[in-house]
Amino acid sequence: MHGPWGRLFSSETFSFREGLTHRERTELSYERLRLVNAAVPDPCALAVDPVALTALHEHAGVADAGTATILSIHFNLFLGSLLDHDHAGRDLAPYTRMDRIGTFLCTERGHGNDAAQLETTAVLDRTSGGFVLHTPTPDACKFMPNTSSIGGAKDALVAARLVVDGEDHGIFLFLTPLSDEGGRHLPGVHVSRLPQTASSPLDHCETRFDHVRLPFTALLQGEHGRLTPQGEFSSTLRSLRARFLRSIGRVTMGKLCMSAYSVGTMRHAVTVATRHAHSRVTSAGTSRQRVPLFHHRSHHAPLLDALSTTYAATLLQRLAVRRWAEASGAERADAERLTAIAKGWITWAAREVMTECRERCGAHGLLLSTGIAYQLAANEGTITAEGDNVVIWVKAAAEMLSSGFTPHTVDELPPESRTLHHPLHLQNLLADLERIPRERARARLRSPNAGRGLDRWNGAVESALEFVGAHAHRLAGQELLSVARQARSPQARQLLTDLHRLFALRQVAAHSGELMADGRLTAEQVRRLPDAREAVVVALRPHALVLADAFAAFGEGEPAQGQPRLREVAGEAVPT
Repeated sequence: MHGPWGRLFSSETFSFREGLTHRERTELSYERLRLVNAAVPDPCALAVDPVALTALHEHAGVADAGTATILSIHFNLFLGSLLDHDHAGRDLAPYTRMDRIGTFLCTERGHGNDAAQLETTAVLDRTSGGFVLHTPTPDACKFMPNTSSIGGAKDALVAARLVVDGEDHGIFLFLTPLSDEGGRHLPGVHVSRLPQTASSPLDHCETRFDHVRLPFTALLQGEHGRLTPQGEFSSTLRSLRARFLRSIGRVTMGKLCMSAYSVGTMRHAVTVATRHAHSRVTSAGTSRQRVPLFHHRSHHAPLLDALSTTYAATLLQRLAVRRWAEASGAERADAERLTAIAKGWITWAAREVMTECRERCGAHGLLLSTGIAYQLAANEGTITAEGDNVVIWVKAAAEMLSSGFTPHTVDELPPESRTLHHPLHLQNLLADLERIPRERARARLRSPNAGRGLDRWNGAVESALEFVGAHAHRLAGQELLSVARQARSPQARQLLTDLHRLFALRQVAAHSGELMADGRLTAEQVRRLPDAREAVVVALRPHALVLADAFAAFGEGEPAQGQPRLREVAGEAVPT
């Protein structure tokens, strides 16, 4: 699954090119998009396979942020949406051959996170039997999609209100040609370039429609909404909001794609920084001895933290993808919520890890060709794309506080009888850190002084968001510990267990006061936390290169000089 993409994106074709203008870099991203498409045996099969699609994103973001963004739009949001709706008889060949590139127009200038309130309309014209797509106000301009002439001919799926005889049936997707084969925009399609962003190099635009006529077949239909040529509408969903969410259902898969993108860039950054620290030589301190930079605790301790977080993030991503791929019926809601929680936690963790790795590389880390600074800026886009992190966490928190969460049973053993070195005890402490803010948020919501409506929620939301973050942290630790137990090699089992210990201790130490106040840690255990962390750092330090090289961040994952290969150390335990 990962090998072919690792080899493709680590090839010379995808190496960083110096001195390009923003337009040239954007054009290069579209050229590379077509190279990726040529390497895909079946684009339709890729679009409907969560495991394969996220694997592609894990590697594409490392090589070219622009290519990763537009392939995500084309394969997931555009082609995936076409396949998720009734598509019998629809010719998809222009998109699978990439004669025409697909884009996705949902959010508007005045409607981002409240996209359910968007204003663009598609009115049924009974005379022609088709639709009239129109942007009624300046705030209804579609905001930020890649709709410029760069890249060639483009079609879009446009989210618009289906209006029949004056009745609004909700928001649906309409297949809309934007430009001809030469990239020239069609009559009624007005596109304005937006200012350059700090994230991935892309042709971000505002797009407005002036009474654009579409055929009846432009409407993407399904059980959530069908329209006969005679204008008779039917739907299995009564709620307009539910119809909208079903129409843009591919956004959930998009969250998985964004977290996959960030996971890939995290692994690249920590590999670069770890290798650099082993090859860069500096003073040993008071003596004239010269040692690798990695020998200094002030340098390798933060990198080991980054390694543990990156392993945990990779495994949380695998869990979210697996749950989404396997979910059906009532399980879909839980899987969708996990996808949102994982996306927020992973993309924020990527920012933290890449920032640390950039600093550990010093001036070298600022070079765009090194990749870290370039990917760090692009990662800001993943934090906002497919649902702003805070917004989707607020939604997840509200669901989990009401009925969507069963808390773990509290460990009844007294804290003095447990040790900070035992992984199950550490995992129980992560569960405590999940429970404490949940109880606080629920208490605030139930307080007679909580007020009403937004005031009531405002009093609880910070604790609620802390609860969601702690939940993600516990799940990530749980997956890391589970993989450690499955390792065939004793050495791999020990390394992965130590990574889990470091990952958990960092979180426990950051909240030790709260845990002690809740009776989950003793004062003596809090005092011993720095020593416990120090012991794990000492144990992991000699194995940092093995752990970094296991990510295969450069295609085949050639081991560093003198280091054993991944499979000699970790068997099949480490995800690559």
